[in-house]
Amino acid sequence: MSLLWGIAWLVVFQILGTMVSAALVPFTPGPIVGLVLMLLMLAGRRKVAPALEEAAGSLLKLMPLLLVPAAVGVMAYFSVIEQELWRLIGTLVLSLLPSMIFAGWLMQFLVRRKERQQK
Repeated sequence: MSLLWGIAWLVVFQILGTMVSAALVPFTPGPIVGLVLMLLMLAGRRKVAPALEEAAGSLLKLMPLLLVPAAVGVMAYFSVIEQELWRLIGTLVLSLLPSMIFAGWLMQFLVRRKERQQK
């Protein structure tokens, strides 16, 4: 029964995220906004409900099944991907570099802040 409650919570946050996204931030997908709202709720509570943890764990076990359609799409449209390969690689590199730089900066910032707090 707790698995159903956990899935219900996940669906509620997805619906909330979709509503907030439609009203305030239409350029952001609703499920992403829902995940952020759930993160804020969990950070405020400082613990994860057992039902939510069970539902998330069950869904994580099924995650590889979600990758099958993407892999089939890559195989089915390989000729199209091959024609645009260098553009795709360029796009991936250009999008990866800023995120790597930001992640490195954020890590250094957090390490320095933790060192200051320990002193």
